[in-house]
Amino acid sequence: MDFKRSDFPKDFLFGAATAAYQIEGHQFGGAGPTHWDTFAAGPGNVVRGEDGAVACDHYHRFADDLDLLKDAGMDAYRFSTSWARVMPDGRTPNPEGLDFYDRLVDAMLERGLKPFQTLYHWELPAALADKGGWMNRDTCNYFGDFADVITDRIGDRVNAIATINEPWCISYLSHFLGHHAPGLRDIRATARAMHHINLAHGIGMSRLRAKGMTNCGIVINFDHTAPKDNAPESVAATRTWDAIMNRWFIEATTRGTYPLEALTGLDPHMPRGWEDDMPEISQPIDFLGVNYYTRHKVTADDTSVWPHVATEEGPGDKTQMGWEIYPDGLQSFLTRLSRDYIGDMPIYVTENGMAWDDHVENDAVNDPERTKFISDHIIATKQAIADGANVKGFFYWSLLDNYEWAFGYEKRFGMIHVDFETLKRTPKASYHALKSAIAQ
Repeated sequence: MDFKRSDFPKDFLFGAATAAYQIEGHQFGGAGPTHWDTFAAGPGNVVRGEDGAVACDHYHRFADDLDLLKDAGMDAYRFSTSWARVMPDGRTPNPEGLDFYDRLVDAMLERGLKPFQTLYHWELPAALADKGGWMNRDTCNYFGDFADVITDRIGDRVNAIATINEPWCISYLSHFLGHHAPGLRDIRATARAMHHINLAHGIGMSRLRAKGMTNCGIVINFDHTAPKDNAPESVAATRTWDAIMNRWFIEATTRGTYPLEALTGLDPHMPRGWEDDMPEISQPIDFLGVNYYTRHKVTADDTSVWPHVATEEGPGDKTQMGWEIYPDGLQSFLTRLSRDYIGDMPIYVTENGMAWDDHVENDAVNDPERTKFISDHIIATKQAIADGANVKGFFYWSLLDNYEWAFGYEKRFGMIHVDFETLKRTPKASYHALKSAIAQ
């Protein structure tokens, strides 16, 4: 890789990220059913109808997985705590689930890894989905209760807490485009989910602050958005898509407002009195987590319903997901966010990675494409720091090949290959290259 640890500030953290439902195995430890189990059981929703029942069996194998992080010289581990494991019905604590996260955090600390917790990474308890999920305002208060319960158990030992992971995916992708659970295509449901997930963040922050917690923030996903051509219609469509994809959540969090280009379509469907929630949503945070993967080119689509936008991948090389590889977009977002929204607030690249069709040959996985991807994006991060962005760490997505949501076990993002039949772990060449680059 074309960088070394000494290129970065001394307190800069290198780590890897995972999510509970994608790796733990949710048939263990008293975890309750989630809306992803329901979604996966529907025809055509998930590749081969796969779910997270076993996943990587991290529930039983976490010690070995954390050893792989430690052996790579990582400083930190970004993990999530499953709401459906901690409170299987969304309301009632599960001692077995709480004990698991106790053991997990202690195991991180024993290995010198800083625990970066995400409260919610998409595994909504099915019992709450039955009550309307993120369309129901009550879910936001239940989320606050979940924050209380898990923080009482592990909050004394975690280094940082993010309330929500990728609110755009939870709301727009899942309620308007229908690609993720609950798989709706309903603008009224979308408007409510897009507001309520912000409110859940605000209520979660209020609960964390009431317990004296510091170093709390949110993780937002961003997609580099550019017009496909210079036509005025394409430029206008790009502003609309940028408002929906990128600005809705960061402006709510940092300014207490929603962008007008998005409200044009969503305002008639928003919950009554939503404006009154904005002060709680926009209370101060301590850091911003940035997830970045790709960019899209945008044109107008006058034949469709709102938002009258058509998007397509850019012309560059693609990952296994079909996403364009565009590291300049990461540098652009890190500098844009610092300049326009958060100033000198610490930023972490909380997810960045690529899927590739990896195979084990002679007990090894050769993935030069991923090695270059990681190197190029970490260099883009270094350039953003030089531009003045206060970036404090980089977490590769993902530590392990895992359950990739609607794509089942088909797309491999991990630095460590997982054989999903035997569950054998095989570190890839990219893992060894990153280990060498960040060696002290």
